[in-house]
Amino acid sequence: MNRDETVDLIGFKPLALAKLTLFSLVGIFFFFVPVELAGKATIPLDHLVSWLRGNQAQGAALYALLVIIAGGLYPFVRGTWRDNTAHTVFSLLKLLGVVASLMAFFELGPALLFEKDMLPFLFSKLVIPVGLIVPIGAIFLAFLISYGLLELIGVLFQPIMRPLFKTPGKSAIDAVASFVGSYSIGLLITNRVYKSGQYSAKEAAIIATGFSTVSATFMIIVAKTLGVMEIWNLFFWSTLLITFAVTAITVRIYPLNRMDDQAANPESEQLSQPRIKQALAEGLAAAEQAAPLWLNIRRNLQEGLLMAMSILPSIMSVGLIGLLVAKYTPLFDWLGYLFYQFTLLAQLPEPLEVAKASATGLAEMFLPALLMAKGALAAKFVTGVVAISSILFFSASIPCILSTDIPLTIRQMLIIWYQRVALTILLAAPVAFYAEGLVAG
Repeated sequence: MNRDETVDLIGFKPLALAKLTLFSLVGIFFFFVPVELAGKATIPLDHLVSWLRGNQAQGAALYALLVIIAGGLYPFVRGTWRDNTAHTVFSLLKLLGVVASLMAFFELGPALLFEKDMLPFLFSKLVIPVGLIVPIGAIFLAFLISYGLLELIGVLFQPIMRPLFKTPGKSAIDAVASFVGSYSIGLLITNRVYKSGQYSAKEAAIIATGFSTVSATFMIIVAKTLGVMEIWNLFFWSTLLITFAVTAITVRIYPLNRMDDQAANPESEQLSQPRIKQALAEGLAAAEQAAPLWLNIRRNLQEGLLMAMSILPSIMSVGLIGLLVAKYTPLFDWLGYLFYQFTLLAQLPEPLEVAKASATGLAEMFLPALLMAKGALAAKFVTGVVAISSILFFSASIPCILSTDIPLTIRQMLIIWYQRVALTILLAAPVAFYAEGLVAG
């Protein structure tokens, strides 16, 4: 929509308003409204996945194995494994993930890999639910992101994007797309806009490292692993706010503050009518122009399956390597000392364990949750927020960024990762203690 033109809301069809309202409410219901069933209170999406896991256990395991095999072969079928060194390395790791999954499914291999916190945990407690929740969640994301809610939120959040994050108003859409969709969707949007000249290198880097975190569906897996689904809404919204608060700080320090900030075609953010009216108009316009629901569901399901194919093999390979390294080597113990002073300052229970678990997130974002699954609630809460807010990890997001045109180096991303983990620990601790009191009360 051209914002230089005043929009008459009366010109929109009632059907557009109905789609914006009803479809958005369906999406909000499935992702954010806890419902009690069989004595368990959680969001409907979690109920659905839990039912499938409980009633179709063998089918779910076979499905996950087939998705992993397809994901391991996909880069070689498409030829993308030859694109660059990062693609080659991670394509080979996906093949390793296929081998690990076959071992887990058929229960073949060395005994040390079949300790309960190794292959059985990775495959049964992580890969299967992730493999189910990503495509199923993608179906309901069609309701949440395809019928105007994103556009409406984007316009409403414009006044805070530039002052807080030093990015254009439209980057609010990238941010929300990552949280309710996936980092890959957010990065796809960001790279496309950057290549068109509408983002500067600095703005694109801020969005890629500050907003492109894992989706709400992945957050559910983290929350379930840590046993904090009973406070899901507190966990989700505090994680969202803390992630963005950390971004607001990192954009003002090295290396992000030193990057080139000249865009070829910068966005004009002048509005010709009141913001709420403009936001509603853009939401209605998106709803009116949206594809039919069945088409959006099919497209989202396809993207969800491709996402699962990309992520599940990496979880099995990088996750297993990370667990082995964490259990049998001192590497993450050493890295953990980089954050020990922050967990002590935050007065967290099990401060060294939280610091070490936080460090493992560099390999795979699920590892902190896996390692702290039996910790104290405050420690688990902080670790869960760190896993999501840190954004950068080698099993997926870092190679995704390297495959774009965004000019970020591995060195820069490692510095940003360290900054984000340290800041998240400090910001999440007060909320974690509040959550502990809430559950205890």
